[in-house]
Amino acid sequence: MGRARSTSSGGRRWSLWSLPGQALVYVLSVDLLAVLALAAATAWPVPAGSWTTFAVLAGCAALHLHCSRWIERIRRDHSHLPHVDLCSIWILAGALVLPPSLAVALVVLMYAHRWWVVGRWDASRPPHRNVFTTSMMVLATLAASGVAGLTGLRGHLLAGRPGGALDLVGLVGAGAAQWLVNTALVAAVILLTVRPRSVKDAIGSGADNLLEAGQLAMGGFVALAVAWWPGFALPMVVAAVALHRTVLIHQLELAARTDTKTGLLNAEAWHLQATLELQRTRQQPPGSRVGLFMIDVDHFKDINDTHGHQTGDLVLRRIAAALESAVRRGDAVGRFGGEEFAVLLPGVDHEEATAVADRVRSEVHRVRVDVGDGGVVAGLTVSIGIAVWPEVAEDTVSGLLAAADSALYEAKRLGRDQAQSAGSRRRARWTPAARSERPGV
Repeated sequence: MGRARSTSSGGRRWSLWSLPGQALVYVLSVDLLAVLALAAATAWPVPAGSWTTFAVLAGCAALHLHCSRWIERIRRDHSHLPHVDLCSIWILAGALVLPPSLAVALVVLMYAHRWWVVGRWDASRPPHRNVFTTSMMVLATLAASGVAGLTGLRGHLLAGRPGGALDLVGLVGAGAAQWLVNTALVAAVILLTVRPRSVKDAIGSGADNLLEAGQLAMGGFVALAVAWWPGFALPMVVAAVALHRTVLIHQLELAARTDTKTGLLNAEAWHLQATLELQRTRQQPPGSRVGLFMIDVDHFKDINDTHGHQTGDLVLRRIAAALESAVRRGDAVGRFGGEEFAVLLPGVDHEEATAVADRVRSEVHRVRVDVGDGGVVAGLTVSIGIAVWPEVAEDTVSGLLAAADSALYEAKRLGRDQAQSAGSRRRARWTPAARSERPGV
């Protein structure tokens, strides 16, 4: 599974010893446990025929990485979101058909090769991170290998003797064991280092885990093919490279829509979604509504001036998480740049929009960010401008944004930390540069 996740911030180059104390102990403990497990695995006997299977799987894994190395480098450069590598196909196959010693050797060889062609070019991912990833995968592989051995699946595969339903249990169980161990180890290090916004960021999104499940399914079929004849693993290289390209396309599409600093929709993607929603609402029966917020963080410049831009970026991420937790399911939150955010609220009336705005303010009030040396950023507030169509006469997204922006300016003028609603006859023209021309905002 090998979930390589970015833990760098602001271009900082992390060394092993720069990790927080608990994280450092955890990383070194996992590395040590993997070394001990590897030493124990070497005592396992290696049947003569296993060397051919090992060589074929190692060769196919190397060919897969060689053919997709540029894809992986692009994915690495766009890995602001969790970055799942595609090694599990060959790792699970090895765990199912190889003795533990060779299965572990396959993992070590694959990640050494992967670091050489991809990781060594990335200054934000020093060698110790590859060592830790390798250690996690060694432990996950041994878990899968243990299930394959206990259920008799490996013996049945190597003997060409089907074991019936129990083999299916072994196959699914081995894949589940590999996934569970890897996911738990990755989640722990994320929780100890980067303080994710949600549990989903630690265990991976639904798309991440679906990709893992797909890899494991492919790995199971590779094992079945190799057990019949090792050469049957070669066609799976084509399938693996094709999957790699598909994942890259999805990742680039997602990156094009996402604000890299907060993980929210960027301004262009939000505006497109708002335009489509407004068009859909216009086609609905009379009484259908759509609303939007313009949100500005009060006195945000003071945070950057006092604590630095890295702390400011962390505050923005925490505020983004607060916004997402406060809005309704189906609402779209986007970042417009700087400390400005926009929220699209389909099917909302004025009273509900006001209630959502109050929830947003309450969630932001609860945000606390530790800045080191005992310092804390707290007491954050936001000002919100509300516009609801058709209560606001504007019938375009730009018009609604202009109305909400004027209401936001009014909230600022009246003392900040409040929400104001746009009047029904505002006809201001909104442009992205309009706010920068206003004094005191």
